Amino acid sequence: MEMPKTGTRAPAFTLPDQDGKKHALSEYRGKWVLLYFYPKDDTPGCTIEACAIRDQFKDFGKIGAAVLGVSTDSVASHKKFANAYELPFTLLADEHKEVVGKYGVFGEKKFMGRTYMGTRRSSFLIDPSGKIAKVYEKVKPEAHAAEVIADLKALA
Repeated sequence: MEMPKTGTRAPAFTLPDQDGKKHALSEYRGKWVLLYFYPKDDTPGCTIEACAIRDQFKDFGKIGAAVLGVSTDSVASHKKFANAYELPFTLLADEHKEVVGKYGVFGEKKFMGRTYMGTRRSSFLIDPSGKIAKVYEKVKPEAHAAEVIADLKALA
């Protein structure tokens, strides 16, 4: 499936978080949402990205933006990852790969000459009406949080 485009309605979903509590995207209507997809818990790039968001989480809060991280890892894996790095935001477990499919972020990847299927590091900034305000395709883990905050300040 293709990635949703800017200006289109964000695809609906309901997924469990690191504590097993279900979250529906519709619950966040009226707020800005950073929906960020990452390949795997506790790997170098994903840890850098999550910790950068953690370190700037207060700035997301000041703007009134929610942060939802999504990977195909399990609830238990997310719990361990969130606890290890003291992540103050929600991590959603998409074990059946439904949401990564709806957002067009699951597909062929290449690493060290190997081709395999996986989640591409991408994010979507969703506006309070539920529409996609910005799509981030080739995300740089260390710079992503600051980039999104700058965009939120410009758009909000």
